Amino acid sequence: MARTPNSSPRGDRTNSPRGERSDRPDRGRGRGPEAPRDREESDIVDKLVHINRVAKVVKGGRRFAFAALVVVGDSKGRVGYGSGKAREVPEAIRKATEQAKRNMIRVALREGRTLHHDARGHFGAGRVVLRSAPAGTGIIAGGPMRAVFETMGVQDIVAKCIGTSNPHNMIKATFEALTNVVSPRAVAAKRGKKVGDIVGRRDVGGAAAVGKE
Repeated sequence: MARTPNSSPRGDRTNSPRGERSDRPDRGRGRGPEAPRDREESDIVDKLVHINRVAKVVKGGRRFAFAALVVVGDSKGRVGYGSGKAREVPEAIRKATEQAKRNMIRVALREGRTLHHDARGHFGAGRVVLRSAPAGTGIIAGGPMRAVFETMGVQDIVAKCIGTSNPHNMIKATFEALTNVVSPRAVAAKRGKKVGDIVGRRDVGGAAAVGKE
């Protein structure tokens, strides 16, 4: 009896797993949303603020490890910090960077270069004062705070640290001050008014004070 083409075990490829994979029309779907996430991660800039060697005393002696403090940002108002500890420096930096990316916050910037208003923050014995500055001032701040502003995208700011110079306390105090920064648009939306009314009142008050002098 002659075999027909459809009766051949090799002719029908629809029942084979390999045939199903090759004929699947939606192969490769689901990879689209990952592209924007990869693009956002590529725009993130990280800076190593501080690294410290720590020791753990055990029965056989001391076990040394490294603790890293890293700040990350996208230069567009988002910034975060993280700390990591490991037996090797690269692994500690990797852990700190991953934690910093998970804890990023968004700060409202005026004209994309400075803060909308002055802010104060404190953590432990560390206290910081952040002041907005006109164009051309630059970043006038200490090492840990400078890393935060550079990664965040701030171009003009004056910052002062009062008290301890511990990098961890300075970074945490700086982030507390940044969380208190509110844009005029957010204040206007909360009060149910227009942005021009709030900014106009501030300008009128300043002009009146100058006129009295």
